[in-house]
Amino acid sequence: MAQKIKAYGGLIAVMCIVILSTAMIAGAALTFEETKHNFGMIRQGEVVSHDFKFTNTGDAPLIISDAVVTCTCTKVDFPKQPIAKGESGVVKVTFESKSAIDRQERAVVIKSNAIKPETTLTIKCVVLKPKGE
Repeated sequence: MAQKIKAYGGLIAVMCIVILSTAMIAGAALTFEETKHNFGMIRQGEVVSHDFKFTNTGDAPLIISDAVVTCTCTKVDFPKQPIAKGESGVVKVTFESKSAIDRQERAVVIKSNAIKPETTLTIKCVVLKPKGE
């Protein structure tokens, strides 16, 4: 009888580990079509935007909680509502070049409840002086 209890106890422990591991793996997954965009050459003063398209490839609703930028010249617009499993959305990144010149690179860190909680999006460009200068 004691051997059966030990055998069942071991089996239950293994099943609990499998169930907990599966629960930890399941969740939202933020998958972008691209994480980098190059605007090429733009003129100082131009405002350029790019839509980074993504899909929730996970098993739970995706919630984007924040988008962190290091420069006030970069603005980010992202969905505030949960994105269901299999649904898609857009993170729009806008760069204002009025006080920039030469090569520029900006990173945007997207924070979410995804299995990988942070994703970095990057934009690049070369800002030329305005015409006539």
